[in-house]
Amino acid sequence: MPSTSGIASRLAAVRARIDAAATAAGRAPHDVRLLLATKTQDAATVLEALDAAADLADRAGDPRPVLVGENRVQELVAKAPDLAAHVAAGRLEVHMIGHLQRNKANQLLATASCLETVDTLDLARALSARCARDGRELAVMVQVNVSGEASKSGVAPDHAAELATGVAALPGLRLTGFMTIGARAEDEAVVRAGFARLREVSDAVVASGAPGTAEARELSMGMTGDLELAIAEGATIVRVGTAVFGARPAPAAPPEV
Repeated sequence: MPSTSGIASRLAAVRARIDAAATAAGRAPHDVRLLLATKTQDAATVLEALDAAADLADRAGDPRPVLVGENRVQELVAKAPDLAAHVAAGRLEVHMIGHLQRNKANQLLATASCLETVDTLDLARALSARCARDGRELAVMVQVNVSGEASKSGVAPDHAAELATGVAALPGLRLTGFMTIGARAEDEAVVRAGFARLREVSDAVVASGAPGTAEARELSMGMTGDLELAIAEGATIVRVGTAVFGARPAPAAPPEV
């Protein structure tokens, strides 16, 4: 029986938005990947979205795995058993897109292939030590707070290049690029300027010739409300949850006493 959740149709609509934005920017649609932001979604829903995304990719001739991103380590660990076979088969790649506490590094390494939110050298060193212990490599991105908003994590743009070169030099870590969350502003010029700033940081780091930075070309930026602006400024990954899964339910009210 076909699904009635609407995920497949909403996902197709998001992919059409991405393709149109890439074309408008003079880029190939294949250059921009969709990461499914699966915060609060259960494993069955994630798997339904995986199947729909894989079907779209097959029709587009894209052999790369579907990208899924989790905000919380607890959810990452809880869903990992249901996703493990798909990861092992190369159908799925799991990223951590939320802030990571150093004491959760072991759980991350057991469940994800990329951490997009490295914002301190201390965190990077802790991850490097665990990777060295386990004889493995972890893909990482440096999170940059391009808006300067106190509510957002990330290193300041003026210090991002220094952090990136420090991270890239650590054993066991492979710097693949940069991540940001766009400014919460109604003025599209402000939002777009933040994305442009991240692209400038990335370009400078890649051009620096510092060890381990040559492949740091991924730009994970843009979400449901601003993905077109991000793509116009060079996003290679857009992280979308609401437009695919629908609005998240409001937290339950505390019981009356």
